[in-house]
Amino acid sequence: MKKWEVLKDYLLLLTGTLLTALAFNFFLIPHKIAPGGISGIATVVYYVFRIPVGATMLLLNVPIFIMGVKALGRDFGLKTIISTILLSVFIDFVKVPSITEDPILASIYGGVLMGVGLGLVFRGNATTGGTDLLAKILHKFHPFIGVGWFMFAIDFLVVFTAAVVFGPSQALYALVALYLSARVIDLVLEGMNTAKAFVIISDYAEEISQRIISEMERGVTFLDGQGVYTRQKKNIILCVVNRMQVTRLKSIINEEDPLAFVLVTDVREVMGEGF
Repeated sequence: MKKWEVLKDYLLLLTGTLLTALAFNFFLIPHKIAPGGISGIATVVYYVFRIPVGATMLLLNVPIFIMGVKALGRDFGLKTIISTILLSVFIDFVKVPSITEDPILASIYGGVLMGVGLGLVFRGNATTGGTDLLAKILHKFHPFIGVGWFMFAIDFLVVFTAAVVFGPSQALYALVALYLSARVIDLVLEGMNTAKAFVIISDYAEEISQRIISEMERGVTFLDGQGVYTRQKKNIILCVVNRMQVTRLKSIINEEDPLAFVLVTDVREVMGEGF
């Protein structure tokens, strides 16, 4: 790996853990919002025993790291250990005041900021330990249950515990923060470059494809297809467009062949010329 790539990863870890810590200190911890995972447990512990959140996170992660080494080897890497330590230190030592008195706004802004921070950490090829690592360990011994289900179960137990300690309203705020952080993590990892893929089956495939190329300046691919009932061979059009071009492409298809069979699906990420 080039030196710049290593430096970039560690800059992402530093920035991501700092933003995640700010999400907790600005929004989540002051409003007793425990958004699952080790951080959620640490938030509950803080309000019950007054032990600092970062210290609790670090203490809880130590046995998980030891189990991880035994169960998974050293594959989860040095970066995960570093990011976990950074996050714990930032939460305890970067002191900032709460900037909203509204718990709903706190759950929204906290979830979004946490999602940005964790997304950057993931882009730096690391995690913050805790739930995801524990889920991988459990999956190792119970491979018939997916990692995602283990993560969901752990987060659910944490949110349920928070509901018992803080009340049901705080648990609902935690669910809002969890959902938003998951969505924002996807955006950070996959980017905003979403698009739509069109699969078009038509007797006028040539006419439609030529108009797409000339009027929309988009590439078109022909796929070989054959109807099962008619046994008639056809060219199937595959075309990817950005969201602003969807209406225009639908108009072209309707003008050339109102009877065309069209499948439109979301594309999470596009790479290559034109995108």
